[in-house]
Amino acid sequence: MRITVLTVPDCPNAPVARERIAAALDGRTVDVELVEVREEADAARWGMTGSPTVLLDGVDPFAVAGGAAPSVSCRLYRDADGRTDGAPSVQALRQALAGGSVDLCAATGEDCCDSDVLDLVGRGGRGRRAPAEGGLRAVHQAVLRHFAATGSAPEPAVLEAAAATAGRMAGEVLAELDREDFLTLDGDGQIRAAYPFSAVATPHRVRIADGAEAWSMCAIDALGIAAMLDQDVVISSVDPVTAEPVTVTVTGGAAVWRPAGAVVFVGRRGHEGPAAAVCCDALNFFASDASARIWAEEHPQVKGGIVSQARAEEIGRDTFGPLLRGN
Repeated sequence: MRITVLTVPDCPNAPVARERIAAALDGRTVDVELVEVREEADAARWGMTGSPTVLLDGVDPFAVAGGAAPSVSCRLYRDADGRTDGAPSVQALRQALAGGSVDLCAATGEDCCDSDVLDLVGRGGRGRRAPAEGGLRAVHQAVLRHFAATGSAPEPAVLEAAAATAGRMAGEVLAELDREDFLTLDGDGQIRAAYPFSAVATPHRVRIADGAEAWSMCAIDALGIAAMLDQDVVISSVDPVTAEPVTVTVTGGAAVWRPAGAVVFVGRRGHEGPAAAVCCDALNFFASDASARIWAEEHPQVKGGIVSQARAEEIGRDTFGPLLRGN
């Protein structure tokens, strides 16, 4: 690996970056080249967006989704706890050196990832576990279990027994679940989606160990299915830019991603509405950070950023893990 630190002359954070790189290498011997950049034209040629900029084999692993202008000014980095610093943290450097993705929602201070987008995914902090009152949870859980077992949405008639426990009709309960964005109905009252499942084809297919194959609404939804069902799954998706396959195999709660550098972009569109209309098509798997950045540049109307594998798994687990607990 070739490590390059781009810096303006006498930048006080350049030695800090080099010290942290040495710590992140954990004793491995790698040459670290220090390049002084004085002019904006040279910054553009090198890909420097502030001092210091760290390149790994010529690539900036901390680049902002959507790009940043070349600059010979100071650069600030934000760690996972939201603190700003003049150089990447040792933890972030270790992750980048290992070929993993830096969580750009944290690294760039973009709270859209953990605020706007994820509030929508999680119903503004209210969660996606339907309340027990009015038969909502009974019907919702019946819908999810039917998807898991068959890979398809149940007909409303199949749900009448669950709705009857609250003295209601299935259609009435489904309409309320739709209004509260636990699921979505089409114009005929048929279930089109029940997060994390989709009744229509999407780019994300999930094979459930003790169940069926089902479509999921988005990348985060796909990652939540294993935790929701407490089962092993294999997720098959595709990079929207390169068409490269992306596979996540979850066994015993541990996930293996292929390619190893795959990431998830989480985003939302500016208009209001249910998650299915506002963000599901903007929550995708990508084979690499670079591919995700290309997609972000091509979709400026989508606000969001790249998250690491670990963060994407955590979001899916926290969002969908509780859905089938209790009754």
